[in-house]
Amino acid sequence: MTPTVTGLREEKRGRVAVELDGGPWRVLPVGVVVQVGIAVGSRLDRPTARELARSMRCARALAAATRSLAASDRSQQALERRLAQAGHSAAARGDAVAALARAGVVDDGRLALNRAELLARRGYGDAAIRADLRRRLVADETAADAVSALEPERERIRGLLTGQTVTPGLLRRLAARGFSHDTLDEVALED
Repeated sequence: MTPTVTGLREEKRGRVAVELDGGPWRVLPVGVVVQVGIAVGSRLDRPTARELARSMRCARALAAATRSLAASDRSQQALERRLAQAGHSAAARGDAVAALARAGVVDDGRLALNRAELLARRGYGDAAIRADLRRRLVADETAADAVSALEPERERIRGLLTGQTVTPGLLRRLAARGFSHDTLDEVALED
């Protein structure tokens, strides 16, 4: 016999207690109850139970993804990897990341541009910025777009060198911060 939903009671923090055949059954997120269409009098047949389980997996993955993003902005691929490490299924991970991307919460282009601008302000060169974005699992094309939107390396180096004498040691430090040797050679010849 297929169980019937006999009661829905609002709980704390966006949750609903579901009763089946007059007895307590589960406490579910409101979004899952609405998405699956659980209502008093509805039957919990196999297809509905499968849909409920899938929705619960997606809701858990989405909750984990939003907690992860609250701690730090991540690329889609990095978020997907983090959810995989936490044991979420491929379908749940895909649904969660896609939902966050549609909402604009996960945006690789924005992440790459913001990170590139931050590192450029901190005195890093293009190579170091591209390497940082690669570590954050940003696609190469997206990283290249972000780096090309920055002020050219030569201008950034000039700003860093204002009031300083160009020495071999200073050029080595700038090279270690990801500035290209060609740009450093040009700056050294200008001085």
